[in-house]
Amino acid sequence: MHPRRFLQVDVFSSHALRGNALAVVLDGEGLDTATMQRFAAWTALAETVFLLPPTTTGADYRVRIFTSREEIPFAGHPSVGAAYAALHAGILPEARGRYVQECGAGLLQVSVQGEGAGRVVSIQAPDALLENTPAGLRATVEAALSVSLSGPPRPVVNGPRWIVCDLEDGSQVRALRPDMRALAALIDDMKALGLCVFGKEHDGTADMAVRAFCPSDSLPEDPVTGSANAAIAALLYVTGGLARYGMSHAGARAYRASQGREVGYDGYVDVTVSAAGGVTIGGACSIVIEGTVHL
Repeated sequence: MHPRRFLQVDVFSSHALRGNALAVVLDGEGLDTATMQRFAAWTALAETVFLLPPTTTGADYRVRIFTSREEIPFAGHPSVGAAYAALHAGILPEARGRYVQECGAGLLQVSVQGEGAGRVVSIQAPDALLENTPAGLRATVEAALSVSLSGPPRPVVNGPRWIVCDLEDGSQVRALRPDMRALAALIDDMKALGLCVFGKEHDGTADMAVRAFCPSDSLPEDPVTGSANAAIAALLYVTGGLARYGMSHAGARAYRASQGREVGYDGYVDVTVSAAGGVTIGGACSIVIEGTVHL
């Protein structure tokens, strides 16, 4: 064992303790997969990332992302938080503003605006695959959420698989009291990371209200979820739903999603959708813990 630099970062909030906590081991080289997985389980956070030297030409750094039970190819808040941590620690040169992250989902573009504590990190999400809705999924989701859906839930894969449900109105999103046991069984059956819901926000703080449920991963509700927000944006692009948020399909569109209030947080994800359907997610971060771990 030897000391390795460590940060705990609050992602998608400029205020500590309001975003989604992320453990970051800055010096991950030399650790085997089993040790990484054990440490990720030990932190008891939604995700833990390990920064490593890149293995691919054109990448500036590499990340491996772990939940408490498995390694995943991409997740939004770990990718945003890893870039923020790498800049904070001096692993990346701050003056450049654009970088390339290597992860299990491939090479992803990273852009940074601002400096120091005021920097905002955005990352290109992997291209999403929208799957067909399996027979019976709508009825199962409606029973678990105790709502009537206006349209079918869609599985969307952008690294992890999300079951995406449009509830249309943000007040309905915020009022949900789902059956977590039923959701866990559904998510396991679908081999998904979780189920996310969204609707139009009306309080003036954001354009969209979002919630993401991951009970199969020992996390009943995720505070703020980058990959779920990217999956929602991909679905809206394909189905023409961006128009409901005042955006046409001409040029790039941007909106802000609010997530986490129902579990005591208050995160914001800035989402941009290009004319070709590419999705970028970003937001502010804050450092909460800085030190060393002995692994």
